[in-house]
Amino acid sequence: MADLQTKVLKANQSGVNKAAAILSAGGLVAFPTETVYGLGADARNGHAVASVYAAKGRPGFNPLIVHVADLKAAKRYAIFNDLALSLAARFWPGPLTLVLPLTENHGLSELVTAGLDSVAIRIPQHPVAQALLNAFNGPLAAPSANPSGRISPTQAAHVVADMNGKIDAVLDGGNCVIGVESTILKITGSKVSLLRAGGVSVERISNVLGQDIATPSDPKLPQSPGQLKSHYAPKAHVRLNVDIVKGHEVLLGFGPDCKDAALNLSPTGDLVEAAANLFSYLRKMDAMAQDGIAISPIPMSGLGLAINDRLKRAAAPRP
Repeated sequence: MADLQTKVLKANQSGVNKAAAILSAGGLVAFPTETVYGLGADARNGHAVASVYAAKGRPGFNPLIVHVADLKAAKRYAIFNDLALSLAARFWPGPLTLVLPLTENHGLSELVTAGLDSVAIRIPQHPVAQALLNAFNGPLAAPSANPSGRISPTQAAHVVADMNGKIDAVLDGGNCVIGVESTILKITGSKVSLLRAGGVSVERISNVLGQDIATPSDPKLPQSPGQLKSHYAPKAHVRLNVDIVKGHEVLLGFGPDCKDAALNLSPTGDLVEAAANLFSYLRKMDAMAQDGIAISPIPMSGLGLAINDRLKRAAAPRP
């Protein structure tokens, strides 16, 4: 990714079409929303989504927000109950993200959902984001277009300053109007929980629903998916940094020197490929494991930090 020449595209039809073509080819394009600039990738393409994590230097794999053009598209990926539909009718398009159960055969990369059975989804209001989503005609995974831990970008120039040479293009749609990320709500039956405060106030949502919203200050409410130490764990016991397999363990390999591996995250040692395969391969290994899963060492550099973070959680003692 270091050899990329990041293009700045005008937010006209030609620029939008070029951006859509880059995304269709598995590339990364930053684009404006009403909140902040998002770093877009085809949410169905695991390699493209892994490249988002690599570009951001993100230390762990947490669920990414999927952006779609309309409610019909959202229903391809998420299951809406009446409560979710009422929120969508009031606040979409707009700066509200809903965490909802996944549909069957949704086709999203497991790296987008972080292996969970739910998806974070929203319909952006920004006209350039809408034009891009319609031209691309698919779901875009799009966290903020900045290095992990840095200030979120509200102008194309911010993206170029932080991400030049790491992504394919920036679609310049001017300044973002709201300037803070979307509000994230999780819908569980008739309960609404706030996972992140943002562009829509809790008071507005409560007034529309006529009910209180559980907030992050509630001690029983996790701040976000993936915080529990042993979350995402396979049923089988997991042993890390394995050079010699024991007993009837099955080996999940990495790199060219893993001839006995049942599966190999990347035979060539490509960390982007390994990240793209991580969640689906863990599921497959869990299905074939008789006496535990052994996992080859993975470098603690680049995306290897995020991969090892998630594997450490998978291997943690069960509560």
